[in-house]
Amino acid sequence: MAASTTTGFYIQASSPAATAAVRANAPRRRRITPRAGHALEILGHAIEYLADEIVHDGLSLPASNGRVTAVQLLMTLNRQVYFECPEVPTFGERCRSLLHL
Repeated sequence: MAASTTTGFYIQASSPAATAAVRANAPRRRRITPRAGHALEILGHAIEYLADEIVHDGLSLPASNGRVTAVQLLMTLNRQVYFECPEVPTFGERCRSLLHL
């Protein structure tokens, strides 16, 4: 399970890319395109808005709550967009590729 640092909701890492990334020990930087960055920004604002609305209304967090389900869906889409961005090679990987040329 994964948790958002801003909302604290627990959700299943449903996308295959997210599951593979959870297994990796060290987080890798990703090259985020302007289009993906814009999508991540919009999704992040929508997640924050819904989470703030839940907190402001003082709602409990049952799984049947439509707002919580919406936040979980948006968070899943956010991870999917992020993990579709290519990973930036580490310094060691770049050096090895240069030496093999």
